[in-house]
Amino acid sequence: QVQLVESGGGLVQPGGSLRLSCAASGSIFSIFAMGWYRQAPGKQRELVAILTSGGNTNYADSVKGRFTISRDNAKNTVYTVYLQMNSLKPEDTAVYYCNARSSMYPSSWGQGIQVTVSS
Repeated sequence: QVQLVESGGGLVQPGGSLRLSCAASGSIFSIFAMGWYRQAPGKQRELVAILTSGGNTNYADSVKGRFTISRDNAKNTVYTVYLQMNSLKPEDTAVYYCNARSSMYPSSWGQGIQVTVSS
């Protein structure tokens, strides 16, 4: 199994920046993609960004040019993925979830972390 722990959320003013981190542990060798999703109140969870083990990325249209997903190469037993969020807008306010897709186990989710963009 893969375990995920998120950090880095909080309150930021419009136009500001935040960086989210997601530390994966457990069977990290089986991970072939990691991504970030978000869910705003009353809305469905949506994909924000995804990064494959081959280095390919995909972004939601609403965040292209503002958000960047990246990773640290696996070190020992931890593999960390980041979401750098710049030029934040109030509509980016949501609970953000880290996701890991494994070749051996069901998809894993983090506990979710709140991002609030407000003046």
